[in-house]
Amino acid sequence: MVRTKICGLTNESDLRTVEAAGADAVGVIADVPVDTPREVSLDRARELLDAASPFLTTTLVTMPETAGEAIEAAERVEPDVLQLHGDFAPEALRGIRADISGNLVAVVDAAEPERARAVAPAVDAVLVDSVDESGAGGTGETHDWAATAEVAATLDAPVILAGGLTPDNVAEAVEIVRPYAVDVASGVERRGGQKDHDAVRTFVANARRRGTDGEDGRTDDGPGIEGVSS
Repeated sequence: MVRTKICGLTNESDLRTVEAAGADAVGVIADVPVDTPREVSLDRARELLDAASPFLTTTLVTMPETAGEAIEAAERVEPDVLQLHGDFAPEALRGIRADISGNLVAVVDAAEPERARAVAPAVDAVLVDSVDESGAGGTGETHDWAATAEVAATLDAPVILAGGLTPDNVAEAVEIVRPYAVDVASGVERRGGQKDHDAVRTFVANARRRGTDGEDGRTDDGPGIEGVSS
């Protein structure tokens, strides 16, 4: 079954909706150098993630300049998963992974398949996204899902698909890519930083419906990462 993560939460009302919708994971964005209405402080990130139910995987999404800053952020917020944007080398990712208590997800540009292959052995999962020139995601743009599917089939690490996903296209994306999980932020928003609760529910339902129809080998039988599935 494909897992779902709703990212970019800023308030408790959206958190409760994500939980009720049956999503597997929730993400908050903190300490990033880009302008986004979804960013909260590290302290606020901890408050929100601490308020999550025990069976909802919590994710801190951040873009630190150094490995030390990444580890410090994880120590302050204590998420189940640390999701890192940036061009960290595999060796640096291994060091971060060894020094944090949760799992580590590296974000890679869909246009850089070789980087996905390089970092996969160093992390718990790879998130393939449509990123901008700064290396940040949340662009609301899709990418070549067929190409991503080819890359995903070659990786040992679970693949999380992001980039321009919506309730309307997530079923098609799951069918083509067969990811371990799908990740959405702007695609389920009423406006920046505030979720559309109906869209959240529909996104989760559509992703799961396509991911459990018996045709998707990797979502049902492929490798998983502890702390991402419910």
